[in-house]
Parts: sequence; structure tokens; C-alpha cells
Amino acid sequence: MRRATAAQVPCAAASRGPSGPAREGRERESVSRLTVAMLLLGAAVALWTAPLAGVRATDGERVTADEPQYLLTALSLFEDRSLDISDERAAERHRVFHEAGLPMQEKLQRDGSLVSPHDPLLPAVLAVPLGVGGWVAAKLTLAALAGVLAAAMLWVAVRRFSVPLTIALLAVAAFSLAAPLAVYGTQVYPELPAALAVTTAVGALTGPMDRRSAAVLGLAVLALPWLSVKYAPIAVALFAVGAVALWARDRRTLAWLGAGLVGAAVLYALAHQVWYGGWTVYAAGDHFTGGEATVAGTDPDYLGRSERLTGLVVDRGFGLAAWQPAFLLAVPALAALARRRPRGWTALAAPLAAGWLMATFVALTMHGWWWPGRQVVVVLPCLVLMVAWWAKQYAPARRLLAAGAVLGAAVFAWLVVEGLAGLTLIDDFETTTNPLVRSWRLLLPDNRLDPPGAALLRAAWYGAFAALAVWGWRSVAGPAVPVAVDTVLVTEDKQEAPQCVLVPS
Repeated sequence: MRRATAAQVPCAAASRGPSGPAREGRERESVSRLTVAMLLLGAAVALWTAPLAGVRATDGERVTADEPQYLLTALSLFEDRSLDISDERAAERHRVFHEAGLPMQEKLQRDGSLVSPHDPLLPAVLAVPLGVGGWVAAKLTLAALAGVLAAAMLWVAVRRFSVPLTIALLAVAAFSLAAPLAVYGTQVYPELPAALAVTTAVGALTGPMDRRSAAVLGLAVLALPWLSVKYAPIAVALFAVGAVALWARDRRTLAWLGAGLVGAAVLYALAHQVWYGGWTVYAAGDHFTGGEATVAGTDPDYLGRSERLTGLVVDRGFGLAAWQPAFLLAVPALAALARRRPRGWTALAAPLAAGWLMATFVALTMHGWWWPGRQVVVVLPCLVLMVAWWAKQYAPARRLLAAGAVLGAAVFAWLVVEGLAGLTLIDDFETTTNPLVRSWRLLLPDNRLDPPGAALLRAAWYGAFAALAVWGWRSVAGPAVPVAVDTVLVTEDKQEAPQCVLVPS
């Protein structure tokens, strides 16, 4: 028997409800409540993450690793309208936010210029805030973007996946107020803006695929490689989902979108040849003497890297669950999503798969000189939306999510207090005095140092992942039934109407 869908099952509550002005008033009230919730959540997340801007990266650096490179490029764009940072280096402009000597990443060009081997969109976003308010303003701009990201995820959860507002608020807040999303709200990396681009693309893909949605999708896809070339596979995955939808609906729009993106790809390649001397920014880096492709390693051990498939979640130091255990809920949520396959599920699954495989097999390391989770922050909105959708389907998940929300926020708050008291964010994060974190991490495998017993822990967690997946699969095993929820969606004819949500009985 074919499973019922929301379009096939009438909503008794809606059919018996008021019509005309009363119904329109209820819809406006629902939209208004969502708008207020978005504003409050966005402001709360921005204010919550902002204090971390005052925590030092290391003893001699406010920012470290690639962060000074982005800031110097932003400063050069603001003052010189140029990517060449040779004069900023000569004047040691980095000393304001990076007191120690700045390692050389740039390869000296024939004309004497120095161009940072990092894509320019993040510096362009931060140029004015940095030029006007210095490095603090640049970090606070990212904190504001963290708030925008939280609001955007809330909107997509409610308006695109029919998640009731209270459940969506719980899910988005649980992850937005915790590491790594809250941490990258003040880290000068393209990860969080890229996560916002992915969320925007998901919102476009799961709505009515008209020309406006295609344009929004195109802009989001364009932004990703300009933030970092490593996001190009995620951009391709998002476009592929949109192309499939448009092929069935509007091939003319698909042709325009495809032609526009091909033209943009040509401009991207030409600009990189002119600015960086190669097809990617890595051509301008002095570390990649064997060519641009060596950014992924000179002799990659792909079998060894496969440990990251689970390690990205449960590694003792750099796994997501080490700092927010609620990320474990993503495993059953993904299994439930695969079983139910609700409308728009491929818009979550495709970019998540592309991003996770990049972080697993292409990234040089997951244990870098950065805060944990950096390699997958870009696709974390997909996980957040999956968990929100699953929590709508399965009531016990909401209680676990609520516990995770409290724990994740407490861990982040402890981190901020320790940091403001002297603990550095990159040097010392694994030495946290938080007793909950220290105890919980003993159950996680150390994939970096690989001490005795690590292999056994990894095997145990493989079994735990399988059990979680089975749990998620079975949690939505019941027949779908219509349930009215307090939200509205935009239908394909662009009219707002109360929706019926299918949940297992």
C-alpha cells in the first residue's frame, strides 16, 4: 500500500476550521509569531556568541592560523582596493591582532606582490567592519551572521519542513548556542557564512521551484566557491538537486540557471588565473610546491582517512559530540529521513554527503590548528534541520534534544568563562576544567594519538552508530497520520495555507 503524503491526506482540523477573514487572520498571526521568534533567536545567538571574541586564540595571538590572512586581505581591500598584502606585511599591520611573528603563507609573485592563498569573499564581507572598527568589529560581524544563520534555519524548519515553531526553536537553539556553531560565530573563517549559504540554498530548493527560487539558489551556489574552493562539491550537489526539480517543472529556467553558473565558473577560473596564478587560490601559497592538488596531501591514505566518517562526530578532541552530545541525534535522524523521504529530503542529504565526504577523504586533516568541527560546519545546518524534522515525528527525541540544549549551552558558557580568565581557544581547549566534558570524553576514541584501547572504543562506537541508525529507522515505522500544526507553508501556487503534517502513529 502506497504511503500517504501531505497532499493526499485531508486535514480534518483545517477543513473544519474557519475560512475567509478568520482564516487569513490566523495565518497572519502564525507568520507574525515566526517572525518574532526569528528576531529574538537571532539576537540571542548573536549576543551569546559575541563574548567569545574577547578570548585569545593563543598566548601571543588574538587570532591564529589562517585568520590573520583573512584579516590582512580585508584590510587591504578596505584601504587599497587590492588583494596584495605586501605593504600590510611590510608595515606589520598584523601586530594589532597577532602579536607574534606571522608565518609566511604567500608565495612572492613576479611583480613583488603577495596574495594570500584564501578565497576573497570573506575578506570582502569583513572589509568595511574591519576598516571602521578593527578586528573586534570583524568578529562581531561574524557573531551577527551567527544570529542570521540561526534565524534562517528556524525559518526553513518551520516554513519548508512543517516543524512546529516550538520544536523548531528547541532544535535550532540546541545547536546554535553550542559548539561548534557558536564558536565559529567569532572565528575568522568562511565556515559560518558558508553554512548560511547552504541554509539559503536549502530554503530555495524546498520551496516552489520558480524563477525567484532558482535565482536565490544560484546566488547561494555562487557564493560557496568564492568563500572557499573546498565548498565547490557542495555547490555542485545543491545545483544537482535544483536541476532535477527544474527539469520536471521549468526547463527554460534550468537553462538560464545552468548558463549563468557556467559563465560564473568561467569568470571564477579566469579571475583565479589573474589574481592567484592558477585554477585555485592554492597556487599563490608557498606550501604547495608540488602543485595546487597537494593541498589534499602528497600521499593520501584514504583507508586511514575513512576513520573520520565517524570520527568527525565522536573523536575525543575534534569530534562534534565531544562538545555537544546532541549531535549524536543526527544519526537516528538521518536514518528516519532516509526511511520517510519527506518532500525536500534530498536538499538536505545531497549537500551533507558532499560535505562529509570532503571532510573525510579530501581534507588534509581533521586535527588542525583550529577549533573542532571546522571541516563540517558548512553542512551542519543540514544536520540541524534533520534533527528538527525527526523531533517533530518522534516525541522522545524532543526530550533528548532539550537535555542536549541545556548541556551544549552550559559547555559553551564554561568555555567562554574559562577563556576570559586566560584559557586560550586553540592552544588549551582540550585542557578544559569542565567536569562533564572531561568525563564524557573518556568514552570517546582518541583518533589523533591512538593510545591503547582506542581501536576498541572505535569498534564500540561503530556498533553504537548502527544501533542509533536502527533506532531512527524504527522510530518512524508506524503508519503516517495527518496532524494539524500551528504553522503555515507556501504552496506551489504561492498561497499560504495551514498544512497537515504526517507523523507516525
